[in-house]
Amino acid sequence: MAKSSEVVQIGGFGSTLRRDAWWAEIVPVVVLLGTFGIYATFRAFEGKFYAWGPYLSPFYSPLIDPEHHWWRFSPALLVLAGPLGFRATCYYYRKAYYRAFFLDPPACAVGEAGKRRYRGETSFPFILQNLHRWFFYVAIVFLAFLWRDAIHSFFFKDGLGVGVGSLVLTANIVLLTLYTLSCHSLRHLAGGKLDCFSCTSFGPARHTTWRCLSRLNGRHMLYAWMSLISVGAADLYVRMVSSGLLKDIRLL
Repeated sequence: MAKSSEVVQIGGFGSTLRRDAWWAEIVPVVVLLGTFGIYATFRAFEGKFYAWGPYLSPFYSPLIDPEHHWWRFSPALLVLAGPLGFRATCYYYRKAYYRAFFLDPPACAVGEAGKRRYRGETSFPFILQNLHRWFFYVAIVFLAFLWRDAIHSFFFKDGLGVGVGSLVLTANIVLLTLYTLSCHSLRHLAGGKLDCFSCTSFGPARHTTWRCLSRLNGRHMLYAWMSLISVGAADLYVRMVSSGLLKDIRLL
């Protein structure tokens, strides 16, 4: 008999009684996360075309030492750890990329590859996933900077106005806010750890907050993908306008 910490796959990799196209669930994850990862890495190291007029790319916010007085590399590398850490340790994304890139497992009730010792997230580097709640606090700080950038995007040199970039940056921060507020960690902090709301301080208020966050949490996967696409699109838009490949249109 195999030990409890040992996983034995019967039938080999991909063996399953499922009759549906289970692999179709991981293909979009590979395409979207793979494409975003390649693009974001390129932009983080590119170190230019990050601002135009009142627009600042979310990849470079907050903008630190753009003149390279003490930092020789791209300013984006100074802020990369915060957003990346929050997404990489996100409960939903962990499920998504474990299945899509590690095939661990490829899907529910689908065989994994070979025989191995199961350690879960108790060994390095996966034990770092336990930092997710701390990255959540960091994400709140980044939201404040991005809201500032979105508001600033309406202030042009000739006064208040609305450009396409203003709407792009505003839509992006709204989606990022929904993704952050729908986080499982926030729901847990608000009341997910309680067995009795009436037995604690501010019980009714916490219960109302917990219910609202639970509704958001039910769409966490949707907000995760929408915000991932929006942050990439917002950076791409600022880059194209900044590099002269696209002209920003003033709507008002």
